[in-house]
Amino acid sequence: MSREFELKYRADSAVLPAIREVYGDFFTTEMETTYYDTEDLKLAVHHWTLRKRMENGVAVCTFKSPADNGGRNEWEVECDNILPGIMQLCQKGAPWELMRATAGGVRPFCGARFTRLSKLLTLEDGTKVELALDEGILTGGSHRQSFAEVEVELKEGSEESAVLFARLLAHRFSLEPEPEAKVVRARKLAFL
Repeated sequence: MSREFELKYRADSAVLPAIREVYGDFFTTEMETTYYDTEDLKLAVHHWTLRKRMENGVAVCTFKSPADNGGRNEWEVECDNILPGIMQLCQKGAPWELMRATAGGVRPFCGARFTRLSKLLTLEDGTKVELALDEGILTGGSHRQSFAEVEVELKEGSEESAVLFARLLAHRFSLEPEPEAKVVRARKLAFL
């Protein structure tokens, strides 16, 4: 398990090339995400996220839950199918309550397809953050919504330094905070 601490910002698509110009080369990952829940939305009620994401052709199943000290707890396994993926996630340390909650099965509710440009940066105090530029579409039912966002994810070091870097980046490029995760925005589309 790892603890995910990230800051997200809405961006205009025109801003992403400007950020790339300042920070140089980025690694490109094509992502296609399917978010799952039970028929009665048990996972959403607990603020849990269960997804399978294709990352440049590799299937990764992920489970996220709220962390006691902010951020999110996160478990990941490479697996082509969400059902065996749930078992593997629990074996890797995800709460066994996930197995009980999904015993009746899960179904895809919504998703996202996007290109991520990412780069690992080392800040002045040695803190390491991943700067990610995401652009694509959220899907839910028959609804689609384009999005562009910037994420700063702490990989190692000080949360305070990561927050300061993210705030300076947001100020420099006129980015607005994005309080909702992709899954929340996509789930809303599914229920329009």
